[in-house]
Amino acid sequence: MTDETEIPEDGWKHTGVRVVPGDQLAPATATTPGMDRAVAIDRARMGAQKLWAGTVHIHANAKTGAHHHGPLESVIYVVSGRARMRWGERLEFTAEAGPGDFIYVPPFVPHQEINASTDEPLSCVLVRSDSEAVVVNLDIEPAEKPEGVPWVDPIHREPS
Repeated sequence: MTDETEIPEDGWKHTGVRVVPGDQLAPATATTPGMDRAVAIDRARMGAQKLWAGTVHIHANAKTGAHHHGPLESVIYVVSGRARMRWGERLEFTAEAGPGDFIYVPPFVPHQEINASTDEPLSCVLVRSDSEAVVVNLDIEPAEKPEGVPWVDPIHREPS
């Protein structure tokens, strides 16, 4: 190879690409009330050094407890259902995401996932920036009426 990586003795046969069948995910040890997490890839299962990946399911008309993930960044991809995210020191901000949408959660941001549907489960794929599962559950008194926050970046300006 041209870089400094050495080829392992097995020629990458067992240490290269690995597929985790969807029915062979493991229960997550770090949990938050209101959601079911399952682990696909982490340090213990794959030897992953810099990421954690798995699934999250929230039952119809349910919500998680407020929490954050310490110094980790999280990306949530909505597979099916409708996610309502609340975040902030009093969960005073809100936005929704549907199938095909991505949600980014920066380090230390208090947040809560809510299934916005009263009759469909919310199913998501979750990836975090470290192989260890960090979940810090919080006791937050949420704001009564959260402020809606539209998607804004240098390309997508806030509607006037």
